[in-house]
Amino acid sequence: MHPILSDRVRLAVYLAAWLPVGVLLTIGLGSENTWTTAGALLLPLSLVYAFIGLSIWYVCRALPLEPGRTTPTILALIVGAALTSAVWVAIGQASAAALDSLVDGLDAVALLSEQRQLLFVIGALLFWLVATTYYLLIAFQASRQAETRALELSLLARESELRALRAQIDPHFLFNSLNSISALTSADPAAARRMCVLLADFLRSTIKLGATARIPLGEELDLAERFLAIERVRLGSRLSVTREADQESAACLVPPLLLQPLVENAVIHGIGHLLEGGNIRMAATRGGAFLTISLENPCDPGRPRRSGNGVGLDLLKRRVATQFGGEGAVRVDEQPEWFRVEVRIPAVTAA
Repeated sequence: MHPILSDRVRLAVYLAAWLPVGVLLTIGLGSENTWTTAGALLLPLSLVYAFIGLSIWYVCRALPLEPGRTTPTILALIVGAALTSAVWVAIGQASAAALDSLVDGLDAVALLSEQRQLLFVIGALLFWLVATTYYLLIAFQASRQAETRALELSLLARESELRALRAQIDPHFLFNSLNSISALTSADPAAARRMCVLLADFLRSTIKLGATARIPLGEELDLAERFLAIERVRLGSRLSVTREADQESAACLVPPLLLQPLVENAVIHGIGHLLEGGNIRMAATRGGAFLTISLENPCDPGRPRRSGNGVGLDLLKRRVATQFGGEGAVRVDEQPEWFRVEVRIPAVTAA
């Protein structure tokens, strides 16, 4: 639909903008003795051109300025400008005759006859002015539509990548959990059965999060503690957990299972290598517009160092980068006796 005709306010502003054109025509084509006649004829005639100008939009839409079609388009616009101006002048002649028949002494026909050629040129120039404005508007709309499509494609690509990352996280977690159960099967069958029950409850909870984009951090910390409860069946008193998060940070929304790779790494590559075990510390603070989540665990100083971050940390970094872009960050600080990961994301709460 026409962008001006689709809004009454926009149409009113458009028509009001043509009144100065009528005033200029009156001043330019009239004289001190004929300004009344010029105003009576040219002010309504400018509004007539305003309505004619609305149809130029459809001409511009039908004749886009594209590479390889510029010359035919310009030729068609030249013909269009001449025909439009001729129709406008013809309407002016009919209007002048009507005014002379209604009002004695105006002599509008004589005024128009004197200025017919100049009025024709002005009509053609107005056509080009309106057409140029419409082409700029069409280019602006095309640019906005292209930006909108690019944004939609970017969001679809980001959503697809998030789903792919989530699909990698879940099997990775399940694989590690099944390894833990397998280690207990022969050594402590009762503990292995108990671990299976806890794992089933945990998986039931995570399945409910499949269609959830964000959950409160407090709920995410609860999920992390439930996973650690599963591992505590295997590790016993060697594993302890400290949780530090105030109500303000616990209310912030985070992606589900954001901490899962971190607690897995803390158990498998940290506590699991220590005979005396250790404490996993989970903390969260909100500072201004950002939420900072940290997880710290002790490590064996003599452990073999890995060349990379491992699958879990790599997935976490990609997930944060994909979902939060430059506003998200994952920092890793590895020391001989402890390992710390800090996740920084925008602080968003439920409305």
